[in-house]
Amino acid sequence: MSLLQSSWQRALLHAFGGSALLLVPLLWGGLAAAQPAPGPAAKPQPGIDVQEYDFALALSDTTDRIEGTATVRLRVTTDTLTAVRLDLIGRDGSHGAAPVSQTGMRVASVTSEGQEVSYRHADDILRIVPPTGLTAGQSHTFRIEYAGVPADGLIIGTNQHGDRTFFGDNWPNRARHWLPVVDHLSDKATVSFRVTAPAQYKVVGNGALVQDSTSQGLRYTHWHSDVPLPPKVMVIGVSDFAVDTAGTVDGVPVQSWVYPENRRVGFRDLGQAPPILRFFEENLGPYPYEKLANVQSTTRYGGMENAAAIFYSEQAVADGEDSTPLLAHEIAHQWYGNTVTEADWPHLWLSEGVATYLTGLYLEHARGDAALRRYMETAREQVAQFHAQNPHTPLVDTTFSDPNELLNTNPYQKGAWVLHMLRQQVGTGTFWEGLRAYYDRYRNGNASTRDFRAVMEDVSGEDLKAFFAQWTRRPGHPVIEGTWRHDAAAGECVVSLRQTQEEAPFRGPVEIAIDDASGTTTRMISMEGRRTQARVPCPQAPSAVTLDPNTRLLAEWSMRRAE
Repeated sequence: MSLLQSSWQRALLHAFGGSALLLVPLLWGGLAAAQPAPGPAAKPQPGIDVQEYDFALALSDTTDRIEGTATVRLRVTTDTLTAVRLDLIGRDGSHGAAPVSQTGMRVASVTSEGQEVSYRHADDILRIVPPTGLTAGQSHTFRIEYAGVPADGLIIGTNQHGDRTFFGDNWPNRARHWLPVVDHLSDKATVSFRVTAPAQYKVVGNGALVQDSTSQGLRYTHWHSDVPLPPKVMVIGVSDFAVDTAGTVDGVPVQSWVYPENRRVGFRDLGQAPPILRFFEENLGPYPYEKLANVQSTTRYGGMENAAAIFYSEQAVADGEDSTPLLAHEIAHQWYGNTVTEADWPHLWLSEGVATYLTGLYLEHARGDAALRRYMETAREQVAQFHAQNPHTPLVDTTFSDPNELLNTNPYQKGAWVLHMLRQQVGTGTFWEGLRAYYDRYRNGNASTRDFRAVMEDVSGEDLKAFFAQWTRRPGHPVIEGTWRHDAAAGECVVSLRQTQEEAPFRGPVEIAIDDASGTTTRMISMEGRRTQARVPCPQAPSAVTLDPNTRLLAEWSMRRAE
C-alpha cells in the first residue's frame, strides 16, 4: 500500500525522478479521522479455518443498498467451539456519518445444506450455531443471505468525473462492512465474486475471469481466485472502465483499467507495468496469480495491493507524473503481503518494508546505482524525522490499538533500511536467494519476523539474531559524531566515532571514504560501543574523510577533522 501525497511531496517526487513516491507515509492521521472506525484488531477465532468464500452481490444505480449471498466453507480444528464467529458490521451501531438506520448489514437467513441454522447477529459479530455441533475435523458450509448499505469497505459514490463507482477498499479490516468474513490477515481463503450490476459497468476482481455477460440491462460477472487470500485484499471494482492489455509476461496478461476520460494518460502510466513484473519474476519467482490488473479507483490510498487487481488512486493515475515507483511497490506486494502475508499487524514491515525496498531495487535495476542511493538517502531522512517525534517506537510495534496507527515511516522506510543493511551483511546474491526461499517456504501462508530471520539464517549460514534484535526490536538508530586526523609518521588516519543517541550503542560496520591526491579509497570500521577508534592506512594526507559514502548504514552523523 502507498499513502496519499501532499503537493510538496509530489514536488519531492518530481525532483527525485519518481523515487521519493513511497518515502513519506503522510496525512494518515487527518485522513483516518474523517473515515469510519475499522473496528478492533482482534485475533481470529481459534479453531476455525475458512477454506473458501463465494460472494454473490447485487448492485444498483437507484440505491446504495447491496444484496448479498455469502457461501462460506470452513474447517473446524478444535472440539471446544459452540459457535462459528464471522465479522459483519450490523445495523445496531453507528459506523459512519450516515444515521444508524441507514448503514450496516442485516442478516435475513443462514442455512447449511438447505436447512435453517440458528444464528445471532449482534455487536458486529455473526454467530452461527449448527444443529450438529462443531467437532474437530469437520467441514461446514454456510449460506448467508444479507443486505444493507455499507458505511465503509465497499465505497459507493462518484469519481472525479462525477460518474458512479463501487470499489472495495478493505485494508486493514474493513471487509466486515460489506462481507461476512474472518476479518484478519492470518485467515486466508480462496474467493469468488459473482456480481450483478447495471450493464453499462465493467467489473474487475481477484483472480481469473470465469463469466462476463449481459442480459436485460444487467451485467453478470464472475471472478475467482484459486490462491488463498487475506480479506484485506479481496475486492471488486465496478465502474465505466476503458480496458487495455499492456502486455503479457510469461503468459500473464497485464491489464490497465482506467476511466474513459483518462484513457490516454492512464494507459501510458499503467502501461509501464510489464517490465516491472518481469524483473520481479526473474528475481523472486513466478507471478502467483492469473492476471495483473492495474486499476484506477477511488481508493483512499495512493495505491492498494489487492491481489491481481491493484487499485491506484484516480489522482495518481491521471496526474501525468511518473508512477514507476508506485507500480513497483504495489506489484511487489503480490509476492509479499498477498501471497506471503505477515502473521499479524506488528510484522507489517514484512509487507510494506519489503515492497518499499523492492521498489528501490527495481529503480537500481532500471536507472542505476545512483537511483537507489538517492532513494535510500531520502528514506533515511524520513526515518530520522519520524524517530525524533516517536523515540520509543521499534520496527515491530506491539503497542498499537488500531492497525491504522502503524501506517507510518517505521514499517515502510525503516523496514526498507533493515533489508538494505541485511543485504550488505549477507551479500546481494544471498539476499535475493533468501527472499526466494522465504517466498517458497511461506507461499499462501503467513510469517513473522522470526520466520523471516530463520529463512535468512538458513540461506546465509549466519547467526542473525543480534542483527534482527538490534534493528527490529529496538527503537532508534546510531547518531554518530566523527573526527579524524592524519598521523603522518605512521602513514595512518586515526578515526574516532562517538554515538550520541540516548539509546544504548549500536554495533555494526561503518564504511569510511578517504579522499587524497591519488583518488578515493574506502575502508570498513567495526563500531562496537559508545566510542570507537580505528587506524586505517593513509600514506598521504587526505583532503577529506567521510562516513558511509555508499549509503549502507541507517544512521545520522557528522564528520570533521580533529583540531
